[in-house]
Amino acid sequence: MDQVHGEQIRLTLPATPQLMRVARLTAAGLASRLGFSLDEVEDLKIAVDELCFAMVGTRGREGTLTLIYRMSVDTLEIEGSSDFDERTVGSAASELSALILAAVVDEHELVDSDSTLRFRLKKRRAARVEHPG
Repeated sequence: MDQVHGEQIRLTLPATPQLMRVARLTAAGLASRLGFSLDEVEDLKIAVDELCFAMVGTRGREGTLTLIYRMSVDTLEIEGSSDFDERTVGSAASELSALILAAVVDEHELVDSDSTLRFRLKKRRAARVEHPG
């Protein structure tokens, strides 16, 4: 496997739902590169979808969404931030998203502050059990 410790990728997209697929596929590709299982990759795709759609909504917004993917030996961390003029996240949507995220990633947060709307998630690769063969 390639050396990926400390590697970082920045992705900036228009805040449209149609382009959230790019964010999800980037996470899947990087997780695969880190040796995540298929189930772990699917969990990450779900998490990225939840957080991106919580920020962008189903109709999109004016502005951009920037994602930073940070890789270490067994962890993928993704941070997202926006430059939206309007920075509100629906409470029902964020409550449901929090439940889903708690089931699929190790750490997550969605912050709606005065300065920006941002999220962070972290997924660790499960320890592999070696079977003598």
